[in-house]
Amino acid sequence: MQLDSLIDSLPSHAKDLKLNYSSLVRQNTELTPQQLWGTVVASAIATRNPDLTAASLDEGAKQLSQQALEAAKAAASVMGMNNIYYRFLHLTSNEKYATMPARLRMNVMRTHGVDHNDFELWSLAVSAINGCGKCIDSHEKVVREKGVTEETILAVVRVASVIHAIGTVLDAERVAQSEAVTV
Repeated sequence: MQLDSLIDSLPSHAKDLKLNYSSLVRQNTELTPQQLWGTVVASAIATRNPDLTAASLDEGAKQLSQQALEAAKAAASVMGMNNIYYRFLHLTSNEKYATMPARLRMNVMRTHGVDHNDFELWSLAVSAINGCGKCIDSHEKVVREKGVTEETILAVVRVASVIHAIGTVLDAERVAQSEAVTV
């Protein structure tokens, strides 16, 4: 299903999400196209909703270079790992873990082949969805130090929040439809 069709098919209780999607994605003025579509792709992957992920990957392939699409997917992948690891370090009261090496490969953080700030913004979006405060702080600090404005950062987080909420609605609708079929 096309992404726009998927968004348009959202139920009436998700009207705010449709409106927010329209203003943030369809009428975007705050982010470059690469920043926007990389955020959409990485965020959709982070939702784990198969329909939203498939539609976002399809639209992302039209909007992004192949290298940028792969980098957005890589940001979602590596942050899926890092967010769990670093959230654990943040939440545990045992400070010894923070002194121990992570021993996790993260080469893609240097070899993604796209604008460094864009990759960091996509990593920030996924970290916000996954709720990793340590990663949020780290990626937000990096992009601010490289000159990205707070307005741009917040625009990325707004897109991530709307994409995440759409994934939640689609998951709920899938459950409701499967229950209706079994009754």
